[in-house]
Amino acid sequence: MAHHKSALKRMRQSRKRRLYNRLNKKTAKFAIRAVREATTFEEAMEKFRLATKVLDRISAKNVIHKNTAANKKSSLAKHVNKLKFAGQTA
Repeated sequence: MAHHKSALKRMRQSRKRRLYNRLNKKTAKFAIRAVREATTFEEAMEKFRLATKVLDRISAKNVIHKNTAANKKSSLAKHVNKLKFAGQTA
């Protein structure tokens, strides 16, 4: 256990930030899962918009790196586009 005032403060700050980051990462994970579990294109697009907002917000707050957010959004967009053309045959 820390004895210095500044060390105690840093511990409080770290705990608060860790909880904030965990909550936001968990929120993003649920949003991504919702897109992946969507069965129709319309439903997936609606969930995709929400997931994009969440990813943009947490990358802006430096919870995750901006490139990580971009990769996740790209992956989700590919998934949604597959649903769009899933009913059609070549």
